[in-house]
Amino acid sequence: MPDSSLKRRITLSRIIQKAVFLTLGAFIAGFALECFLVPNKIIDGGVVGISMILNYVTGVNLGLMLLVINLPFICLAFTKLGKYFVLQTFFAVSMLALATNVFHHIHLVVTQDLLLATVFGVIILGTGVGVVLKNEGSLDGTEIMALVLSKKFGFSVGEMVMGFNIFIYCVAGLVLTWESAMYSILTYFIAYRVIDVVLEGLNGSKAVRIISDKWEEIGQTLIQDLDIGVTYIRGIGGYSNQEKTIIFCVASRLEMSKMKETIKQIDPKSFLAVEDVHEVYGTRMSKRIDKI
Repeated sequence: MPDSSLKRRITLSRIIQKAVFLTLGAFIAGFALECFLVPNKIIDGGVVGISMILNYVTGVNLGLMLLVINLPFICLAFTKLGKYFVLQTFFAVSMLALATNVFHHIHLVVTQDLLLATVFGVIILGTGVGVVLKNEGSLDGTEIMALVLSKKFGFSVGEMVMGFNIFIYCVAGLVLTWESAMYSILTYFIAYRVIDVVLEGLNGSKAVRIISDKWEEIGQTLIQDLDIGVTYIRGIGGYSNQEKTIIFCVASRLEMSKMKETIKQIDPKSFLAVEDVHEVYGTRMSKRIDKI
């Protein structure tokens, strides 16, 4: 019984935590829309963009449009992404609809400069969307639609989303002005980068594979001098057909320069393959990042 009670408390605590962050993310996004983008007729992509265009054309409440247009896409998510995602997305979209109404009645326009409104508006918008995504929700059903349609038409999800947004920006150019459409395209690219920063953080971890005949010395130096944990992987050289030891490790962006310099000093002929790591979990890595 005590264990069951503890589990219920933990579950309830997680639900409350998610609800708080989903609400926070939605209100940040709503602030960006109503105080930066909407007053300056700058369109976002996806369902939000469609809702904004219909709001300009018909005068129907933006929050209501966001909720109504997102509903079919949220229903599609039941079969693809599960009930928890659907419930969290519905909650987040409802909070966004509420937020747009709250900020609309405040009548706060931060700036009327189109460039400033675009840049700062989309940074704030991307932050809000990123907070929602990080807590397993969504504010836009475009990617859900793309996930379903991509298999039917043979396009990737990214291609479907891009095509959908190009269509929206063309409509924005016809309905509003082509200048607004161009600023709107700028929002698309800035928003994606801001969302990445929110989801991945600023540490920018790298996965590194090192091939060298002096693998043992390099591995020990990384462990002892740089405090970087390594894993040794056995492999076979394609040309030599000889057994090789590959060093695998994950380093933060700030450690990379020192690491490459150290490896080259030990073996100038060593081979390094470096790639971005979007998420890193583990106590050791977290402690090292905290030290930097």
